[in-house]
Amino acid sequence: MIVPRCASGVHIASRLVAVVLVVVLGTSSPQSGLAQEYERPVANAPQAEDIGGGYEVPAVQRTPPRSLAMHVLDIVLLVAGMAVIAWVVRRGRRRWVITLVTLLSLAYFGFYRQGCVCPIGATQNVAASLADPTSAVPLVVLAFFLLPLIAALLVGRVFCGGVCPLGAIQDVVLLRPIQTPRTFDRWAGAIKYLYLGAAIWFAVKVAAQRDFIICRFDPFVGFFRLNGTAWMLGFGVALLAIGTVVGRPYCRYLCPYGGLLAIVSRFAFWPVKITPDEELDCGLCVDSCPYGAIKDLRAEPSKCLACARCFAHCPRQQLAWGEIELVQLEEMVAEAKASRQVHEGDA
Repeated sequence: MIVPRCASGVHIASRLVAVVLVVVLGTSSPQSGLAQEYERPVANAPQAEDIGGGYEVPAVQRTPPRSLAMHVLDIVLLVAGMAVIAWVVRRGRRRWVITLVTLLSLAYFGFYRQGCVCPIGATQNVAASLADPTSAVPLVVLAFFLLPLIAALLVGRVFCGGVCPLGAIQDVVLLRPIQTPRTFDRWAGAIKYLYLGAAIWFAVKVAAQRDFIICRFDPFVGFFRLNGTAWMLGFGVALLAIGTVVGRPYCRYLCPYGGLLAIVSRFAFWPVKITPDEELDCGLCVDSCPYGAIKDLRAEPSKCLACARCFAHCPRQQLAWGEIELVQLEEMVAEAKASRQVHEGDA
């Protein structure tokens, strides 16, 4: 059954679009394409005559800035990845496509780009620029912050589906997912909103006291850069170990940008639907979702991470693919409903 969108939801969604436009206009000043860069005091560094022993000062004193073409490539790949996942959840409905996007994103945005630029950390840059008029946000950072939010408003959390390297590294280690209690999900999920509030609080402080805690406590960037403190690497290993049975613990309970996406995706115009046409209400999709994102036999847009795992377990989808016959669909649905009634009766 399709529930008509309420007028208040559309009103809120339109206000979210207006906020996005305000952020773009407020931060895209003529200087916004240039971030404030740290100038290394090369002249104050020890010189060859001070060191002696035939020492020569290296010609390159700092890493050259990334070229405009490479920044454009980052944005193009971001948009392409989200577009592919949006196509899968709306039309293609094949899990293997999202798996391929996940692996490619992990290789490029994770290990090649070393987890930067990412929308999660960009939240702090945008907050700091809004609070401090002397700070500027590079356009690539602004794009990475806004584009996944716009996509979430249109089709849901497709950035989380496989483009985000932090989500991707957790997705590849998910081996035997278990269903966590909904009460636990609700209370543990509140942590990411507290984390988001703390990150914004530290980002909007004056420059001398400002701290980007999301980047400083990123649990997976140490893997991407092959460095990091022992305790942060240990924290990342612990999350990945938990992630073998609990689907994406960082995304669901800790990710501050995930909190923003959860809020925006509630008002998605074309959210993920488990079946391509008519819902069967058989409940076979529930156990297939490792993120507890199916409530009352419908995908919750705020929790659905667009992983497409439920499609393969839907009898109507299997019928559309030609994998089963109509009589098999009716048998599967009848058995599933009977099993669910027995389970509800025992509960």
